[in-house]
Amino acid sequence: MRNFFNFLKSKTLIIQLGIALGVIVVLVFVVLQWLKSTTNHGEFVEVPDFSRMTVSQMKHEIDKAGLRSQILDSANYNPNYPRFSIIEQNPPAGNKVKENRKIYFTVNPSGYKKVSVPQVIQKTKRNATSMLRAVGLDVLKVTYVDDIGQDMVLKIKYKGKVIKAGEKLPKTSKVELVCGNGNH
Repeated sequence: MRNFFNFLKSKTLIIQLGIALGVIVVLVFVVLQWLKSTTNHGEFVEVPDFSRMTVSQMKHEIDKAGLRSQILDSANYNPNYPRFSIIEQNPPAGNKVKENRKIYFTVNPSGYKKVSVPQVIQKTKRNATSMLRAVGLDVLKVTYVDDIGQDMVLKIKYKGKVIKAGEKLPKTSKVELVCGNGNH
């Protein structure tokens, strides 16, 4: 045990610890310098605003900025944006990112998706209206014809043509309900 304490006080141990500490300091310094040069530490690119640009305009601008792009699935149609234009981007415009960073885009589709017309024949006008609104269709007008079922839906029309349940119409389409007036 006495030899161990003598070893802890020895010049050899102190020299070895000094060499080890010096090697660690040099190694850490070299690694930090290497990381700084390979990761472009402190160099950023500001993300431009791509909203309302077409996909081809966006590709041109993204190449100019030194970034990469990935188009995500298109969103629900937004009538406030041009067709096939960028409606959302991640990271948002103005953020600072590294060069060659991938920017994710959501594109406005060409129009509203189509929805199936629900079965509303022989339902009340009130019930049919709420069922149509639930799928994204609007009732433009209600026409009454002689029929014993007052406010009972007899037909649905779209642009003057009678349509059946299950047919596909663009979301937000305006339909006409033909209902009975209670007379026979």
